[in-house]
Amino acid sequence: MSYYDIDEILTEAEKIPCTFQLDVPDLGYLDNNPSAPLKAGTDVSLPLWLAELLALPAQGTDDGRAFATIELPSPLSQEVFQALKADPRAVPLRDQSAHFYSLATRMLDLFDEKELTAVLRKTFAVRAGEIALHARKGVTGAGGGTAEDKASNLGVGGAGEEFLRGLDEWERRLFRKAHDGCKAGKEWMDGVKKH
Repeated sequence: MSYYDIDEILTEAEKIPCTFQLDVPDLGYLDNNPSAPLKAGTDVSLPLWLAELLALPAQGTDDGRAFATIELPSPLSQEVFQALKADPRAVPLRDQSAHFYSLATRMLDLFDEKELTAVLRKTFAVRAGEIALHARKGVTGAGGGTAEDKASNLGVGGAGEEFLRGLDEWERRLFRKAHDGCKAGKEWMDGVKKH
């Protein structure tokens, strides 16, 4: 991971639901009340980078309480979790978050959710197989379709475009690498057949 990785920067900017545990003066503007302090028990959504810092136990205090507690964000809600558990291919991850897997791994670093970890692992494995099939279709012409679909440079056409729309950024990079690998392999095999 690089300091200048735009995907990491965008993941850090994802909003995370937080509940403040302490009264904090001069932060009322986070709750649309600029003239008042932010009261304990107030729920706000903060960028991931800030939420992580505020969730750390406060140093130098007697009780060592954190300023805020964080919760799982909506892309990892119970509804999404149940849908992924039922059929990972049916959930367009990009609709949840453009950086779904990055956000999920960051949140799993903060939460000890074994069942969520297992579902995300299964989701990745199932969707990676589906990505490989779609990446191969345009290169080999497999799966029928029109001549235009078979000649597609991206391995998609018609229904494949809908599939690509549901992929998060990490899956899109995986698709591109799988497609380029299949295409290079086919070109190599064509060159071998000529000789």
